[in-house]
Amino acid sequence: MKQDPPPPQPTDIIPARTAGTLDGLFRERVRRSPGAVAYRRFERAARAWEDLSWAQMGAWAGRWQAALRAEGLGTGERVAVQLRNGPDWVAFEQAALGLGLVVVPLYVEDRPDNVAYILADAGVRLVLLHDAGDWERLAPHAERLEGLKRVVLLHGDPAAPASRDGRVRASAQWLPERGDSLSERGGNPDKLATIVYTSGTTGRPKGVMLSHNNILTNAAAALAVLDVRTDDTALSLLPLSHTFERTCGYYATMMAGCTVAYCRSVQQLAEDLASVRPTIMISVPRMFERIHARIEAQLAKQSWLRRTLYRLAVAVGWRRFLHAQREVRWSPRLVLWPALRRLVARRMAERLGGRLRLAVSGGAALPTTVARAFIGLGLDVVQGYGMTETSPIVSANTPDHNRPASVGRPLPGIAVRVGEHEELQVRGPNVMLGYWNNHRATSETIDAEGWLRTGDQAHIDEAGHIFITGRLKDILVMSNGEKVPPADMESAITLDPLFDQALVVGEARPFLGTLVVLNAEHWVGLAREHDLDPFDPASLDDRDLHHTLVHRVAKCLHDFPGYAKVRRVHPLLDAWDIDSGLLTPTLKVKRAKVLERFAGEVEAMYA
Repeated sequence: MKQDPPPPQPTDIIPARTAGTLDGLFRERVRRSPGAVAYRRFERAARAWEDLSWAQMGAWAGRWQAALRAEGLGTGERVAVQLRNGPDWVAFEQAALGLGLVVVPLYVEDRPDNVAYILADAGVRLVLLHDAGDWERLAPHAERLEGLKRVVLLHGDPAAPASRDGRVRASAQWLPERGDSLSERGGNPDKLATIVYTSGTTGRPKGVMLSHNNILTNAAAALAVLDVRTDDTALSLLPLSHTFERTCGYYATMMAGCTVAYCRSVQQLAEDLASVRPTIMISVPRMFERIHARIEAQLAKQSWLRRTLYRLAVAVGWRRFLHAQREVRWSPRLVLWPALRRLVARRMAERLGGRLRLAVSGGAALPTTVARAFIGLGLDVVQGYGMTETSPIVSANTPDHNRPASVGRPLPGIAVRVGEHEELQVRGPNVMLGYWNNHRATSETIDAEGWLRTGDQAHIDEAGHIFITGRLKDILVMSNGEKVPPADMESAITLDPLFDQALVVGEARPFLGTLVVLNAEHWVGLAREHDLDPFDPASLDDRDLHHTLVHRVAKCLHDFPGYAKVRRVHPLLDAWDIDSGLLTPTLKVKRAKVLERFAGEVEAMYA
């Protein structure tokens, strides 16, 4: 009997050409879907989730636009925003873009001196902060901020000490009671829309200049390969100052007309998944690693039968996935899947809200064991690749054509090639305009034909899948001539819940070592196993403990070549963070800074 075709899915994608500009996209979505739910946020006072329609968002952006217009800022001048994800972030940016202003996003957790540098370098005229505390942290760097005309506090008290600076205004006083109709300015899509500062792992951050067209075409290309519908709910987890979240979780979702729910915090992720029940989640590998580690930790406390069923479900589910991708033949084991899905996979799915059908991972490589676990349990996890300079997506896997070991195939309209030293190069409408006030860096990154050098090494298979093999600048060359990619090893090490952070060393050395930051909770248990006092720093020097750590690291690296063997481990308890200058705002380790801070510890490993 012939089966009926599946019902058509509700879609209403706004083409990039129709939108014209990013603010044009917002106005068109407000016009098309005024009563639809645009955003969901948790109201702490009511202790409940609040829905905001597109019409409400249009009115809210109109108030911000009226206030910004009153400041008399000219087209092309820069304004900055340092807020946690939420409708206020969106309304402020849309108001600014509608006036032809250029938006500079700031990381909430960034160090004040770095924020001051960005504000000064970009010549920011107005900045929106969360409260007076944010301004108080910036105030000591005020000598750099002579060009800053206005500081707006979203939750500000005019009587607070920070308000003694005449530039500071509380939004409650600064915003008019009624807003204007959103400007129909008919802007040029190729004009500068935003300056996004890179995380600066090797020095001062550079300002990436992205046009309206850069971002719009990239969002449209992503929607051409990923199925996003008007009845979807996407959970916004990454900061909107991160280009990956901004393009995918903000503009692509706006273009598709789906709802975005703002996660309260990483610590409340499990609760928000259960209450919001999203259908789409966009995140970085570390978040998927944490969920996977939590599942593994809980499994360790379960019975042998439950652990066996879980492992079997992952193995059979993975085989089922490979068969669906036409990579392996059918196996009799696949008949077990309906029962395993009912007993195991469905329960795991409920932990993620029960409706999650698409999870996108980007920003770094997702470890194979993590991808295999999620995919094996029936969740479509697709990896992509990109960088801020490409708006940011270059390539992506899709649920029906998924190669987890790769970062997928180029999005429509984007060309890639492998150049000198196996470097991946990219050309397309998503490639940045250049670096702000840095012509030299621009010319070193983009050649005369428009090809952008990514700095990543790669190979491309016959089907067009891109496989990232390393970084040109992040390869350790040992004294025996062997070349080792430390980032891949560090990612594998931190899959062990004992290790929160890791940095592999060995440049011009005879063997590899690693600095590891131990998880506080797991360290207490390990210390007691070795009859050590977890609160005594001297316990970290115990010889038997070091043997245990080396053994655990070796288990993490069992899939790496024999020469990529870590022979020394130096444990630490204090996490590397942004305040210490050892992490970027995107939580990437500043390798040079860590090596400088712990030079003595590194030398001790080779003594």
